[in-house]
Amino acid sequence: MASSIVGLHRFLGALALLLLAHQAAAAGPLAFVERSGSKLVVNGSSFLFNGFNAYWLMNVASYDRAKVSKTLSDAAAAGLTVCRTMAFNDGGKTPLQSSPGVYNEQVFQGLDFVVSEAKNHGIRLILSLVNNFKDFGGRPQYVQWARNAGESIQTDDDFYTNAKVKQYYKNNVQKVPTRVNTITKIAYKDDPTIMSWELMNEPRCEEDHSGKTVTAWVKEMAAYTKSIDDKHLLEVGFEGFDGDSTPDKIKLYNPNGYQLGTDFITSNQVNEIDYTTIHAYPDMWLQGQSEEARKTFLQKWISSHWDDSVKVLGKPLVFAEFGKSKATPGYSQKVRDNFFSYVYGVIYSDAETSGGFFSGGILWQVMGDGMESYYDGYEVVLSQDPTTTTVIKKQSNTMAALANRLGGSHR
Repeated sequence: MASSIVGLHRFLGALALLLLAHQAAAAGPLAFVERSGSKLVVNGSSFLFNGFNAYWLMNVASYDRAKVSKTLSDAAAAGLTVCRTMAFNDGGKTPLQSSPGVYNEQVFQGLDFVVSEAKNHGIRLILSLVNNFKDFGGRPQYVQWARNAGESIQTDDDFYTNAKVKQYYKNNVQKVPTRVNTITKIAYKDDPTIMSWELMNEPRCEEDHSGKTVTAWVKEMAAYTKSIDDKHLLEVGFEGFDGDSTPDKIKLYNPNGYQLGTDFITSNQVNEIDYTTIHAYPDMWLQGQSEEARKTFLQKWISSHWDDSVKVLGKPLVFAEFGKSKATPGYSQKVRDNFFSYVYGVIYSDAETSGGFFSGGILWQVMGDGMESYYDGYEVVLSQDPTTTTVIKKQSNTMAALANRLGGSHR
């Protein structure tokens, strides 16, 4: 009898997801996601979602599109409707941008495929434009390009202030959003499949802990990006570390009092920034502490930023990265599933309480089948991790149901 009941629940869950997919297909072309006050909206109604990170999509699509198609298909089947991924790979092996202003057409066509295939599966994209770290080029590569051109560069933090480096970045912002997709024939800036642009993945600045240098850069680059594309949402890419404008919160909320050169409040006050983001890795940030202590930190981290986003900034909040590493002492599949369930519960509760101001969460990260060389310990392979996939599907269903109750959309 118990197995029959479990089987019935699984069938009903699968049926609900199929109905949601059918409704999305029947709804016709996607509309742009926009901001209305502290909410993300589609056609004026609340937009809520459950999402995933898959940074690798463009790179893999440049040589193996089947893996991308299968992963997006599995994600859609789990009710995931937003994907955050890279629209950058600067210098190094198989780059998108091999040198300033020089682009690899094969890799760009890989990104074209990602955008086209995401649209086919009803998944919206958050596209990040550069990395803070040296992986895939990032700030260090831009700075090195400027050194090679004869600029006097002291540290990687000159990325934020050197005129030539900033122009390199602006040239890239001009190039990527104005790209005409070779498959859809639609310019990226005109495609509602793209939910938003991200200025940088996890900006930091060692030379100026106050956050003022990064905020000045955000102000300049946000205005420039919107001058190229004012149809799409824009966010910074922050982890959420507080800066000098809120010194009390540095001690209260920044893990171990870290101050990494960003200011959550002042940068997100920039008019062109549409919504705020946070990332959280309590396993990494609070090493040696108990799982309960990490959950307590996480709850405070989320609540503080939700409060600031809504009450101080008047903008929606997205939890853009969270995960559980298999390298964490005491790790098990059950521990990860419980962690995801906890995070999802906080997201749902805050979204419900606020009437949709907390827009959704984006887990780190989904991998496709046969991608062992990409594993980082946080990988979720939906086709191989049934218990985790069940947790993810449940959140997708509850966020979709809440969106429907609010008269909105999850796609």
